[in-house]
Amino acid sequence: MKNAFTLTRRAAAVALLAAPFAAPLLAHAADYPSKPIRFVVPYSPGGTTDLVARTVGQKVSEKLGQPVLIDNRGGAGGNIGMDAVAKAAPDGYTIGFGAISTNALNPHIYKSMAFDPRKDFTAISLLGTSTIVLEVPAVSPIKTVPELVAAAKKNPGMPYATAGAGTSMNLAGVMFAQMTGTELVHVAYKGSGPAITDMLGNNIGVMFDNLPASLPHIQSGKLRALAVAGPARSPSLPDVPTMAEAGLKGYALDPWFGVYGPAKLPAPIVKALNEAFVEALAMPDVKAKLQQAGFSPRGSTAQELATLTETEYKRLGDVAKKAGMTAD
Repeated sequence: MKNAFTLTRRAAAVALLAAPFAAPLLAHAADYPSKPIRFVVPYSPGGTTDLVARTVGQKVSEKLGQPVLIDNRGGAGGNIGMDAVAKAAPDGYTIGFGAISTNALNPHIYKSMAFDPRKDFTAISLLGTSTIVLEVPAVSPIKTVPELVAAAKKNPGMPYATAGAGTSMNLAGVMFAQMTGTELVHVAYKGSGPAITDMLGNNIGVMFDNLPASLPHIQSGKLRALAVAGPARSPSLPDVPTMAEAGLKGYALDPWFGVYGPAKLPAPIVKALNEAFVEALAMPDVKAKLQQAGFSPRGSTAQELATLTETEYKRLGDVAKKAGMTAD
């Protein structure tokens, strides 16, 4: 009994010492949010992440009663923006739009990383998945995936564009080259917008892009979609085959996106943000708008996103190592 009493006294002493630090934090969490929330999108405006962040952010703002301000911070495959989130105070007023690239792939391919996605973030909610589309300018003579493979084998070093090094689109290009035995040269742009501009100007002939950014140009006839990278056809492009249907058996890649806060985000704040995002993503008008753009919205628990991040980190580490993927 003496030992138990001693342990109880020690525990009480520790609790008393911690109380002055915990009380303000809990009080702060109880008042959350009391000012605007900064939602960092680690890519340039005009892409998939920007569209989703602004659409969902507006509903989250209405739910929480404070503005959700979109802060586009592109560069380094999303690393610059997510580093700002990792280094922010864990008070819920800075959150980030993480992705399969920033939170699972990039650490394996960039020579220098300012953050560790397994330790420096708090998972909040999954946002959903996007579709990657393989496309060419409408004036291109290439009309099918087999024709592209034939052209690439005839012209080793064929360049292809993506929204940046280390992105899921970059991964899609690497997987395509591996599975077709072709030699492609990656041209990394700072976001989908600049790459699409060069595609429309016929300055580059092939691109792997997240569908929402390219869809309007495909629908207007300015770009030609050859295939989508996911395991199923996109409802937005029902006549466009999957890579597997086009001849690349076993090819499938579904980029995922999620909301993260800095590490050690208090549980009440995580709960408030999670509920707001999950509710927003389930709204019929939000779902309709994002699905029409080629994005599949889906919320999740914070733990589901944390588990996905850990699992994908390990899986993509093996993929990147096998492919020899690197980025500066």
